[in-house]
This record gives sequence, structure tokens and C-alpha cells, in this order.
Amino acid sequence: MKTLQLEANKRTNIGKTVKNLRKEGVVPGTVYGKTTEAITVQVNIEKFTHTYRQAGETGVISLSIDGENHPVLVKNVQIDPVSGNVLHIEFHQVNLKEKIKANIPLLITGESLAIKEKTGTLLQLLNEVEVEALPTDLPEHIEVDITSLANVNDHMLVKDLSIPEKVELMTDPDIMVVKIGELVAPEPEPVASVEEAPVAGESESEEKGEGEGAPEKQEEPAKNE
Repeated sequence: MKTLQLEANKRTNIGKTVKNLRKEGVVPGTVYGKTTEAITVQVNIEKFTHTYRQAGETGVISLSIDGENHPVLVKNVQIDPVSGNVLHIEFHQVNLKEKIKANIPLLITGESLAIKEKTGTLLQLLNEVEVEALPTDLPEHIEVDITSLANVNDHMLVKDLSIPEKVELMTDPDIMVVKIGELVAPEPEPVASVEEAPVAGESESEEKGEGEGAPEKQEEPAKNE
């Protein structure tokens, strides 16, 4: 993956005054690393969003801070749960010549015969794996080709994945990634039995008070002729 460019400026606003930055389309962030003291920065939200869509959490970004370039990965993005706006960004400065560990997302590819013929359902049991590599060798994702999964109980383990040569897998190789499970038939809707079905005219009689427990009709006294 190519190194992406993003410009940032050192930030002096702290505490409650930070919210004023967001109103101006700027989001606060922090850059930190093993050999680097934390640097408070601010970046244009539109430019960051565009860059982050391409880089994700595994793509190296050349973050220019007041003219000085810092190779970083996006470590964490804090999102407002109500508005969905970006509140804060954490950048991790890396040494391009030193291997680091990272979690790489898994991407399902191919078409399973069991899924195509609707004889089974795909169960994804693992969404990412941990790897170790130089920052510039980290893959954007690792593909999981399910073409060979044709029958129920067919599965793939971590060790079955195609890992790039320059990447070392850290996740347990015997963990299951995907599996073809049995189709679950929908439960039939309950059908009312004959005993439960209302008898014609019964409910009407009860509504008129003519059913069980209704007061008896008294006979009128005979008139004297």
C-alpha cells in the first residue's frame, strides 16, 4: 500500500475550547510513539475522512506537522454515538524499519457451492487476525476464499489463509475462521386445534348475555279476563 499524505498543525486549544475547533471543520488529535513525546494536533475533518477511507488502521500515513513528516497509523477514532461526528483521533508514530503488530480484517471472497445451492449457511467465526510486519508491509485486509466449502461442516482454519510472505501470522493457526452450518428451517406457525376453535354462534350468544350464567327471563303474570 502506498504511503498517504495528510497535513496537521500543532494544537494549543485544550479542554472546553476544543469544541470550537469542531465548529470550524477541524478535529483534535494526538500523535504518540515509543520514542516520541505526545504531540497534540488538529486536522481538517474532510481531508482526514478522505485519507482514512483509503488507509484504514493498517495504511501508513505521512502526517506533516508544521512541515515535519511523521509516519503514523490511525490507532483510534473517537466517534460521537449520537451525531456520528469525529471527536478525536489517535495517531501512532511508527519506525518504518521496525516490525509492529496489528490486527488485519478478514474479507470473504469467492462463492461456496453450499451457499449457492442453499444447502448450508456460512458462519464467520473470526473477523480479524493479528500479524507482525514492517509498517509498509501491513496488508489492508486478508482474503478468505470460501470457494472450496461445498458441504455442511466444511471449514477453514487460520493456517489455511493466504498470508503475504513478508507478514508473520501471530493468531493461533488452529482457530476456525469460517464454517458451513446447517440450514435452520423456520418454525411452523401454531394452528388452533378443533377444541380451541370457537363454535359458530357461541360468541354471539355470550355477547347478548344468553350464555351460561345469564339471568333467566321471568314470565309475565296472566291478565284477568
